[in-house]
Amino acid sequence: PLAKIAARCMTGKSLPDQGVAGEITPAFYSVKEAVFPFIKFPGVDTVLGPEMKSTGEVMGIGNGFGEAFGKSQEAALWPVPDDGRVLFSLRREDQQQAVQVAQYFIDAGFQILATEGTARVFGLAGIELSRVNKMVEGRPHVVDMIKNNEFSIIINTISGRKSLEDSYTIRREALQHKIAYYTTLAAAKAAVEAHRHRDSVGVNKLQDLHEAIRSGSSS
Repeated sequence: PLAKIAARCMTGKSLPDQGVAGEITPAFYSVKEAVFPFIKFPGVDTVLGPEMKSTGEVMGIGNGFGEAFGKSQEAALWPVPDDGRVLFSLRREDQQQAVQVAQYFIDAGFQILATEGTARVFGLAGIELSRVNKMVEGRPHVVDMIKNNEFSIIINTISGRKSLEDSYTIRREALQHKIAYYTTLAAAKAAVEAHRHRDSVGVNKLQDLHEAIRSGSSS
């Protein structure tokens, strides 16, 4: 109970007085996810800034990171889809690093679609995909496809103010259609881990988790 321990420290009760010594390293993973009510506020961008926008928090606990992250997304009501079509529209710095992410989704049975720059890099790496138009490249474009529910996952990383503004409509439409949407490569990789471990999800009892911490053994 870190908050209780910290509060007692502030009143002058030391860690040794509270029987606290050393660092506690649980044998399981915990992932906290913030819950954002963007859907209730038309016009608000889903990209986070320094201001606080969350209205609550949820947590997923699992034997590994993938299980814990997947549970956190389920609890936040944005689960990682089991299958479907993945759209990649990435800033130049992320395109090469995202090849492994795309390959995982192909191996898992997803179809890959990408905007021009990303499609070029993926194609050179041997990724099978279909190219889609950006909004400025003519119709049907990516927003039309979002409105038609043609994607189950969107991975869209941005670079600079112009890119941020250009992709605003994509983010809003993805939100309206409840499409899993990731704006960083780290989040996309986390989604991969969640999907990879989706068949090994278990239920933990709080008492067992506490006992695991006390005994230092895995639950």
